[in-house]
Amino acid sequence: MSQWLPQQKRSLQPNRRRFVQGLAAGGVLAATPTWLQAAMSSKVAQGQTPVLSGREINLVIAESPVNFTGVTRMATTINGSIPAPLRLREGDEVTIRVTNHLAVATSIHWHGILLPYQMDGVPGISFKGIAPGETFTYRFTLQQSGTYWYHSHSGFQEMTGMYGALIIEPRAGERHRSDQDYVVQLSDWTDEDPMRAFSKLKMQSDVYNFNQPTFFDFSEDVSKVGLQGALEKRQMWNQMRMNPTDLNDLSAATLTFLMNGTAPNGNWTGLFQRGQRIRLRFINAASNSFYDVRIPGLKLTVIQADGQDVEPVSVDEFRFGPGETYDVLVEPADDAYTIFAQSMDRTGYTRGTLALQQGLSAPVPALDPAEWLTMSDMMGAMGSMAGMNHDSMKGMEGMNHGSMKGMQGMGSMDGMKGMAGMKGMDHSAMNHQPKNPLAKPSSTVNHASSEYGASVDMRVDTPRTNLDDPGIGLRNNGRRVLTLADLKSINGLLDDRRTPTKELELHLTGNMERYSWSFDGLEFGKSTPVSLKHGERVRVILQNDTMMTHPMHLHGMWSELETDQGELRVRRHTIPVQPSQRISFLTTPNDLGRWAWHCHLLFHMDAGMFREVVVS
Repeated sequence: MSQWLPQQKRSLQPNRRRFVQGLAAGGVLAATPTWLQAAMSSKVAQGQTPVLSGREINLVIAESPVNFTGVTRMATTINGSIPAPLRLREGDEVTIRVTNHLAVATSIHWHGILLPYQMDGVPGISFKGIAPGETFTYRFTLQQSGTYWYHSHSGFQEMTGMYGALIIEPRAGERHRSDQDYVVQLSDWTDEDPMRAFSKLKMQSDVYNFNQPTFFDFSEDVSKVGLQGALEKRQMWNQMRMNPTDLNDLSAATLTFLMNGTAPNGNWTGLFQRGQRIRLRFINAASNSFYDVRIPGLKLTVIQADGQDVEPVSVDEFRFGPGETYDVLVEPADDAYTIFAQSMDRTGYTRGTLALQQGLSAPVPALDPAEWLTMSDMMGAMGSMAGMNHDSMKGMEGMNHGSMKGMQGMGSMDGMKGMAGMKGMDHSAMNHQPKNPLAKPSSTVNHASSEYGASVDMRVDTPRTNLDDPGIGLRNNGRRVLTLADLKSINGLLDDRRTPTKELELHLTGNMERYSWSFDGLEFGKSTPVSLKHGERVRVILQNDTMMTHPMHLHGMWSELETDQGELRVRRHTIPVQPSQRISFLTTPNDLGRWAWHCHLLFHMDAGMFREVVVS
């Protein structure tokens, strides 16, 4: 990250409360051709895009003009739609023919779906991709039910509109009764060429961060801690070469936030009648955005996470990242409610409405203030320093980036204890809770060796292992916020009686100034595949050595999250790992083949946080 000192607000960057809210009638401009409409065999849910269903489905991938912001751009669409929802049935064998009308290759990945690896849709891993003019036939049997989604795994096509909901109806019927059932698929859109945006980040990784500390923040610090304390605070951040507001790579400086393909001013609306119970299936299909979701005036009863039923928990708000899904039940009593989803960096939001009739709306909340990362976000469980806020940093001026424990930079690689011999090192020995599987693994476990390269600018030696932190911007906000600790699979875990016979530890790493992301400091292409044996029980430990939250998605198998006391809690296909956090999950690879494992922030994946997993 670029260093900063007291400065005036940059005139070229918009105020975060003046983000583009889009057009009231923006979206795909071209009408769906008559021949395609006839082939769609769709059923239409009120307030939603036409939904494809059945055992045989045809999808056509093409470019279509769109206008979300007042400027016409070309998008990648599925059957001329953004998004393109599907509704299928558990137990069915489905045949989905995907025809590519693009000038480049394409693909579809069925996110969270258990299937043969050849049907997983990752070019270069599970198949070669779908060439221009070709049709590829996906054929697999649906072994599960719940709320999922699908998207392109080619280039930045997902970012340009190629995604849709994938709802699989349980053959035995839904566990929870509802009178209305709506998909709420959140995404983000940029009028820029995604490759240009990516290139700009490679040149200056904070180019889209217009929440950076300014002269006005400095003045506020002076009033709180005095001139010397304010200067020391700036000096500390500069020495660490980090930015305390570095929460998202992209912001409303370039993104327009969408709900079911509709910009905020479009106000997507789902209708209800008095006394009804409504199921809302939230899907984060964004390329690079975490959302904090709430419906002011309504409690949200979370009943499903990543397509899996969980013990119901009542909350006011939840955060989820790209790839994650949550199903909630609500029981509205007033005429209208706002579905409010603000970006984690608080630069913008998307919104929709639940209403008794079209045209009604409810007040839209103001964006919450952007918060700075704390020392515990950057250094983990530092004893009395954990939870310290940025106003408490006075006196830390003696800490420099090259010598701070847990924050060593590349320039101090020779002085980093154990870094040169990281291969095979038991990092978890740094934590001394004897019952903690993250701290002291069983001596019977075989440790998988992993590389640890030099492409890192941060190392956390005292990671935290708790699951009950809602994350930066949500702590102590006066609302009941969902955490991973609240989630428990309703039928238990799939394989909870077997102890792991292998343990694999990987660190999530990055170099902010180079905009490089990786596992163990090695970008994809420089790393070796992770090898797992078919049917073996494996404990996976992920430690986040960066300041950003990474939604980690492992293809082809469930990730069964456990607490730091070894209690199995919930099945997930995408697990968000917070800054300086160390988490563990168990998995059993039941399907042979080659699988992908990556951060679901699209630019992080493309910049190297991607690994191949081979099950043999």
